[in-house]
Amino acid sequence: MQPTKIWVPADEHDSQRYDPLAVFRAGLRNHHIANTAYPIAHEKTWRSYRVARDRIPIAVAESYGDLKELNLYAHIPFCEKRCYYCEYTVVGKLELDQTRDYMDLLGRELELYAKLLDTRHYKIRGFDIGGGTPTFVSADLISDLIDRVGRAFALPAGLEISIETTPRIASEEPQKIRDLYRAGIRRISMGVQVTQPDLLRMLNRDTNGIEFHRRAVDHIRAAGFENMNIDVMYGFAGQSLESLQATLEHVIALEPEAITLYRMRYKLTRISDQAHQVRRTSVLKQAALAKSLLLQAGFQANPGKNTFTKMPGSSGTSHYIENRVVRGLPYLGFGLGAQSLSNHSIAYNSGAAGKTIPPYRRAIMEKRLPIQDQYVLPLEHMMAKMIAVSFYFGEIHLPSFEEKFGVSLGDAFAAERAFVLENGLMQESGEFLSLTERGARLYNGVIALFYAPSVQKYLLDRRSDSGTDLKRNRRLALAVAGDAR
Repeated sequence: MQPTKIWVPADEHDSQRYDPLAVFRAGLRNHHIANTAYPIAHEKTWRSYRVARDRIPIAVAESYGDLKELNLYAHIPFCEKRCYYCEYTVVGKLELDQTRDYMDLLGRELELYAKLLDTRHYKIRGFDIGGGTPTFVSADLISDLIDRVGRAFALPAGLEISIETTPRIASEEPQKIRDLYRAGIRRISMGVQVTQPDLLRMLNRDTNGIEFHRRAVDHIRAAGFENMNIDVMYGFAGQSLESLQATLEHVIALEPEAITLYRMRYKLTRISDQAHQVRRTSVLKQAALAKSLLLQAGFQANPGKNTFTKMPGSSGTSHYIENRVVRGLPYLGFGLGAQSLSNHSIAYNSGAAGKTIPPYRRAIMEKRLPIQDQYVLPLEHMMAKMIAVSFYFGEIHLPSFEEKFGVSLGDAFAAERAFVLENGLMQESGEFLSLTERGARLYNGVIALFYAPSVQKYLLDRRSDSGTDLKRNRRLALAVAGDAR
């Protein structure tokens, strides 16, 4: 994974340096957006690095041609209905009958990459199928997708394939769950999120209530799955400590191998106007309660890690996620709005903004890569991207960082490293620079220290009390949902 070409030069906005204390405070002040979802305001901070449309195939070939290892991600953007907290690429109800057509388009996209790149030479380290709700489509279409991926890429024997489902689907369609296991999928993640009926209704998720959960887990186990994760969310406006505790106690009783905690991220959701109601102090109390309950139940996670697991020697996540987080391993994403990352670039497929299939279909039928935007980035942004994602596990793997960028983290971030060590926010532990318990509580400030300068400047200048960017994002989310007002 050693860099093989000269980095593009940083523009004037990324050639500055800011005081670590000021950046740290700006991250805490903007705790709703200073997180692992890097970058922030890319339409401003990445504008000068955007690749011209006619150069995208060349840039893709240059970005991926010399790689030896790769992760794969397939995006299936269908859901019975869109939850109000969702920030991901999910199509509207008028496109829910297009699953077969869409899955064929996915296969055609794979063929486009196979023609452009020597895809059979890559060592595939992980393969996730996400969404949306990928299990919304039939099992035979998922199985066909896996077969087509196997024709385009040399999938190794024993490769872990992971997929997401909902309680309702796993409860009501046991044959589908069995067929997914027979298709070679070995890890499954189920989104419970919350269990309180009033909160489920507020989030437009009341069709996945508590009555489905036990039967869903029974069907998953009966199908043969021995690696199951359950997602839980916190940080909602109006969510009490008692509510979160009840959800976690219920989920623990379902006996998954792993439980992943997601803090609500309001950006690009239909309820982003509620962000100002959520105080960082209340979020910290919820996070502390969740960690206490999970540790008492025998789950393990180092400070700052959001996945808690009972499996010895395992991160609890999929191999795709683990390789992304620890090693910064590049990945190719297929499907509507999917993201791809090489050692030097990041790309977003058509549909990331509008969340409709036609632009994606048009590109595929014209035999074009369905990339809407690609950015060839300087060292500052690629380092920031890797570190931001590393905070999913609460620590940065120092050898992987140096191997990827050709510079040690101590040299690249000398002032920032000194700041976190001197203030007890992080500690060096073997091969890792890891959050301390104090650092985990102040994580939004810590992560901002490693952002590229242009993103730091955005946080420094942003008025967190007005949140105009969240309001703009909410209008966009409502418009995309066909519910603008």
